[in-house]
Amino acid sequence: MTGWQWLALAGLGAFHGLNPGMGWLFAVAIGLQERSRSALLRACAPIAAGHAASVLIVAGLVGVFRSVLATRLVAIGGGAVLVAYGLWRALSKRHFRWAGMRLSAAQLASWSFLMSSIHGAGLMLLPVLVAGPAPAGHQHVAAAAGASLWAGAAATAVHTVAMVGVAGAVALVVYEVVGLSILRTAWVNLDRIWAYALLGAGLATVAVAVAS
Repeated sequence: MTGWQWLALAGLGAFHGLNPGMGWLFAVAIGLQERSRSALLRACAPIAAGHAASVLIVAGLVGVFRSVLATRLVAIGGGAVLVAYGLWRALSKRHFRWAGMRLSAAQLASWSFLMSSIHGAGLMLLPVLVAGPAPAGHQHVAAAAGASLWAGAAATAVHTVAMVGVAGAVALVVYEVVGLSILRTAWVNLDRIWAYALLGAGLATVAVAVAS
């Protein structure tokens, strides 16, 4: 991957970290419930693990299919999925909530995986993941697939570190300084912003694939 791709992955991770639906709001709630900054910070680890698992599945599939098919179909198909998903999120009035706050680390990771998948976190990485050249035809399929999987794992790691860094920082600021009261007076509809971001990412993916 090129330098701009790594920066894009980190930037998308930071963007995901800002979204309260990705976990920082949950971490703050756990910290307030237990009246412990340590509890807040501990919650960030399983949240990051669930997010990474959701992203890794998409990154792995993109890598394997690009290695085997070596065509633009993955990019075009994935971009179409992004556009459709973004439209659904933009038009849907459903908001995904969690009923309780006392969760084990495994349950918290499962929640994070579910929310990241519902919000299409991995799908948003498609424009970056498919931007690089497909492996040459003379490469051995198994070796190419293995290399792609390692690249997907590295991309997931960079993205997740940026995501949990920003999410943890926001959670600490809200917990220590701002307080949850601001969320009742200065709330931003991030679901709608997220939907438009999905639409933009999908259109960019298809445009790049068609033009290449």
